[in-house]
Amino acid sequence: MQDRVILEGKKFKLTIDRLCHQLIENHGDFSTTCLVGVQPRGVLFANHIYKKLLKILDTPAIRYGKLDVTFYRDDFRTRNKPLAANETDMHFLVDGQKVVLIDDVLYTGRTIRAALDALQHYGRPDKVELLSLVDRRFNRHLPIQPDYTGITVDALDEAYLKVDWAKKSSGNHKIYMSSSKE
Repeated sequence: MQDRVILEGKKFKLTIDRLCHQLIENHGDFSTTCLVGVQPRGVLFANHIYKKLLKILDTPAIRYGKLDVTFYRDDFRTRNKPLAANETDMHFLVDGQKVVLIDDVLYTGRTIRAALDALQHYGRPDKVELLSLVDRRFNRHLPIQPDYTGITVDALDEAYLKVDWAKKSSGNHKIYMSSSKE
């Protein structure tokens, strides 16, 4: 299978803008809502959402954290090699807050389940929503659905989706499908 670009350029930027406006519609000024990016790839997406929201709302800050779920995964002990943890950067509690979990690709739902477990160390939120750039809607292992979706892709198990976050200078981000992880 040749690599096939699914989303790029202006449509990619429009997708980010649309997601931000949907968040603003539902959360207003984010006074009772925080954003939490799921390490590692979800944080790359969450950074874009966070910066765009700051710009649109013209506000100096929104609570934003980065959550590592490595040791909360149900498969971390079954890998061929040890997993390397990423940094968790959460300087606030989520007690009584609305939390928007942000990840790049929703596939089986297992990463989000791990994120929900890890999030419990920071309190009990009133509500948790999921924002996903790509929803692969087939092959879920758990009944988890995104509240906000950039695009929905119906792909076979063998297909691999990759979000390519281009260097700052070009800004030409892409989502493409290929037959391998490379």
